Amino acid sequence: MGHLYLVRHGQASFGADNYDQLSELGGRQSERLGQYFASKGRAFDTVVTGSLVRHTQTWAGIERGLGLPPGQCTVQVEPGLNEYDSHAVINAINPGPLPALSEPGAYQTYFRLLRDGLRAWMDGVVTPVGMPDYDTFRSDIVEVLKRVRDNNAGKRVLVVSSGGPISTTIGYLLSTPAETTIELNYQIRNTALTECRITSKGLRLVSFNALPHLDNDADAALHTHT
Repeated sequence: MGHLYLVRHGQASFGADNYDQLSELGGRQSERLGQYFASKGRAFDTVVTGSLVRHTQTWAGIERGLGLPPGQCTVQVEPGLNEYDSHAVINAINPGPLPALSEPGAYQTYFRLLRDGLRAWMDGVVTPVGMPDYDTFRSDIVEVLKRVRDNNAGKRVLVVSSGGPISTTIGYLLSTPAETTIELNYQIRNTALTECRITSKGLRLVSFNALPHLDNDADAALHTHT
């Protein structure tokens, strides 16, 4: 029996012109996760990431924490593990401008619109510009994970992705309705671990959204969601 560890990327640059970069805090989160793995003697037979910069940077931080030379591990890059475009999702239901994040209530407005947009996308009501329909997004993720499962029986696999693909994976494994999948997405913390067993019959969920590497008072400030 193998084990699959799904990791959400470290904190990215929310509100910046380019979101797809880890913040300084995101780099620290990633390195702490690698240090945790090292303290447990946990090595990985296979490493898989999406193709976004924040995925690559998160793995680089984990790699540093593990004490591995850069590039020592072969990384399998799978664009099917990339996140949806949140701005395109919001624009599909709200094409007007959003309030500046400095304005009162702006964050609440952003995430309320994102929730509504995700529901409309998942229900097939809208297809955001530049994105596939939700069934295709979901099937691309499932296909990647099936290949990972089939090629890694009895092995330990690390997958670095984003909240959308991870929550979609859990939704697929547990057959959750759209509302539950969205709620799972909103709860996943940066660099959180979700563990599955790799069995001959598929993936089996073991744990969700854990932060064992930040489980102390000194690291409380490193708990983030965006």
